[in-house]
Amino acid sequence: MSKSKRLMELMMTVNRKRKFTVKELANEFGVSARTILRDLQELSELGVPLYSEVGPHGGYQVLRERVLPPIAFTEHEAAAIFFAIHALRHYVSLPFETESASVLSKFYNYMSGDIRDRIDQMKNRVDFVTPARQADSPFLTVLLDAAIEQKIVLINYEAKEGKTCRKIQPIGIYANNGLWYCPAYCFLRKDLRVFRCDKVQSAEYDDSGTQPVDLRHIHLGNRAVFAHLAEERVSIYVELSKEGVQRAETEMWLASLLRLREDGGGWLEGEVPKSDIPYLARLFIGWGNEATVKGPPELIKCMKQMLAELLAKYEAL
Repeated sequence: MSKSKRLMELMMTVNRKRKFTVKELANEFGVSARTILRDLQELSELGVPLYSEVGPHGGYQVLRERVLPPIAFTEHEAAAIFFAIHALRHYVSLPFETESASVLSKFYNYMSGDIRDRIDQMKNRVDFVTPARQADSPFLTVLLDAAIEQKIVLINYEAKEGKTCRKIQPIGIYANNGLWYCPAYCFLRKDLRVFRCDKVQSAEYDDSGTQPVDLRHIHLGNRAVFAHLAEERVSIYVELSKEGVQRAETEMWLASLLRLREDGGGWLEGEVPKSDIPYLARLFIGWGNEATVKGPPELIKCMKQMLAELLAKYEAL
């Protein structure tokens, strides 16, 4: 086996193993311990984060932040990855902000000059527009890690009724219209809730001994996340024009309620949390004649009240 091939396979081997000794690697690759030591030194110089421990139970281990083996990308693949990450720049907060910037820098700086020139031109020709938001969400990484590891997080949250302390078990995080959201099991409400990540003022792992709920079957890829968001729900029916349909399509959580007609119009039909009525009233008022709410009566009443207050405000001028 050539040295370059051995180094490549050694890099993949040490990334796969949590801990290993020089003797183990020497036996696996059929070379001397001195050769393996030289190879490990070269891997370390290439950026593989190796840590050595001395003593009878010592050896080597790769730190948690592992380095992937070299991967060959075509020009188009590299450009696709570059712009997928580049599109995230519109978000004030990301769960992997530093890493994203590092990846962009590596892709750009290690490309040939002609490919960099092409990317520079493409930057002004393609974009994924996201509403610019000033809201900062500094705890995305904590919430995401807790969702992956099924851990409970203690948060201070700025709710409508004021600041509150909650124990939650995150299911995941998702971005919509420039804002980040975290569906989670709330131990206070004993039900699933969606939390605005920019309203989370602090977040730390809970050490009180509360046992996590088994949420492994619930994730962002299935409807179970959104099917139990509130105990009390109401049925809505809203007629939509063509433009109303287009507006509804921008609201991710309305997608399951949207029905289309052949002429491009459509309607919204289904159940929503009753607590969302004030939000829906403001939303459909903003859509003007593009949406006609047929029910429920509570939503229509709320819209009438908001419109009356708005009218009174301007009549007083």
